Amino acid sequence: MFCDHCGTRLLDVQRFCPACGKPAGVVPFMPQYSRIAGHVRLLGILWLALSALLLLQGFVVTSIFAHGAPWYGPGYASPFHLFLRNLMRMIGMVALGGGVVGIIAGWGLLERQSWARTLAIVLGCFALLNPPFGTALGIYTLWVLLPSESEQEYRRIARAA
Repeated sequence: MFCDHCGTRLLDVQRFCPACGKPAGVVPFMPQYSRIAGHVRLLGILWLALSALLLLQGFVVTSIFAHGAPWYGPGYASPFHLFLRNLMRMIGMVALGGGVVGIIAGWGLLERQSWARTLAIVLGCFALLNPPFGTALGIYTLWVLLPSESEQEYRRIARAA
């Protein structure tokens, strides 16, 4: 056995390195339990997956209603149809924006960025209005990241921005 600090050869019965004094082979009796450590990675993956679906939805809706809808002929230029087309394009743009911001939040959670917790909480509140998957992800996000103990634990595992 060798000291992992200075490389000095140790006997099996030695508890401390004779050269540097570092404890040899110290293993904690109980592992450190973290409430959110296992959940943060899963949250990041789920935010990436839901956001990819939002991007796909936004792209499809925006592209279908970009110049009208294929089932409308050239004679459908009434104010109602123009309003409907613009409304659907706006819904598609909101879905695209939400998808981009969700991907940023998912990436930030996976990278343990300090700002990602706040962004995920805000997105979790908005996701509650998007049933069924958004609501489930919003509840899970708020359950994991919102308590004050979670804030302290996330600060410990977060990398400096």
